[in-house]
Amino acid sequence: MASIVVFSILAVVILGSALLCVTTKRIMRAATYMLFVLFGVAGLYFLLDYTYLGAAQIAVYAGGVTMIYVFVIQLVSKQTLQGIVEHIKCSRMLQGLLLSVVGLATVVVVFLKNSFISAATTDELPMDQIGTALLGSDKYQYVLPFEFISVFLLACIIGGLVVSRKKED
Repeated sequence: MASIVVFSILAVVILGSALLCVTTKRIMRAATYMLFVLFGVAGLYFLLDYTYLGAAQIAVYAGGVTMIYVFVIQLVSKQTLQGIVEHIKCSRMLQGLLLSVVGLATVVVVFLKNSFISAATTDELPMDQIGTALLGSDKYQYVLPFEFISVFLLACIIGGLVVSRKKED
């Protein structure tokens, strides 16, 4: 019973923060709400006893939000941070809603067509196989793509710092 209550609280926090993240007009508030979403997802991992995934969620993604703070402060002017005025057009909102419905319908059709739901409930994959697939270096394992992505992100961080530096005349 307690896990249902904790799940409900986390779900409300995640959904509320996600809605506030996409509807706010201030960039720093959006990043803060996104941070709450990421912590809520980490809470769901901890609730499911996936402590490694919860810790990785906090370390990688919440740390990434901290990097967003740093780049926002460096790359955006103070006047922009204090108040961005953006007018929401009804046609853009309808386009977004239509795209979201089409995306949801596509996901539902793929799930029903390939019977992912029934396969997920009957066949449970052991955690050692998942860990080997994520951290192995053989064919169809993901440690090398993960390392390439980390080097690419490091290059992006360095590029962002170089772009943000002010040139002295």
